[in-house]
Amino acid sequence: MIRTIAMLVFWGLAAPVAALVGFPWSFIRGNVDLLYRMFMIGCRSGVRLTGVRVESVGLDKLDPARTYIFLSNHVSNLDPPIITPLIPKRTSVMVKKELLTYPILGRAMRMGSMVPVDRGNRDAGIESVRAAKQVVQQGLNMTIYVEGKRSFDGKLLPFKKGPFYLAMECGVPVVPITITGTHYIMPKTRFAIKPGIATVIFHPPIEPSDFGSRECLMEKVRAAIDSGLPEEFRQSASVAKGSAQA
Repeated sequence: MIRTIAMLVFWGLAAPVAALVGFPWSFIRGNVDLLYRMFMIGCRSGVRLTGVRVESVGLDKLDPARTYIFLSNHVSNLDPPIITPLIPKRTSVMVKKELLTYPILGRAMRMGSMVPVDRGNRDAGIESVRAAKQVVQQGLNMTIYVEGKRSFDGKLLPFKKGPFYLAMECGVPVVPITITGTHYIMPKTRFAIKPGIATVIFHPPIEPSDFGSRECLMEKVRAAIDSGLPEEFRQSASVAKGSAQA
């Protein structure tokens, strides 16, 4: 609990610095590069204060000059501050549309090409895909938690279809991401963070020429993410266990 409070206190103290320096600078210069770097430093430092050690695998296989759509599993509130600083170049993410209504924060998010999403509205979801396509066409990466919500038990939930429509429309490589360890460090039902190792696996990019159909791409991404999970959480292990019981 103490480490969790330390992280939150650190972020609470860093927020005024961002407000007094990062926001004005970004608004004057017309870009969010400085503010983005400040947030990434804040994410890394906050996670480090909790005693969580982050290990990444596969980043060397990515070309920092290219634009990617990163599709990750999601098991903990710690996933975003762990994964986002590892992404080469700046990445956009999908955020609740309500956040963009806040005067200063909303303006900064729009400048940073954050994509608003209304999960309860299908038509709005289509608009979010269109907005994300414009972001990718600008040369920014897009990072999406493809299940749409956190998993309770560490196993993969059904995937949302929107990210795969986006990938087919944009025609840029898709990079599946598996994050492990955060399910134990800070599961969905617990506030306190315990020290541990979080591993982020960047699987080889799936090139547009290898997409096949949208359903085929979804199967490839699911198989890749599933392959990086601990054995007890893999779909293949669940299927094999069910067959054995039958």
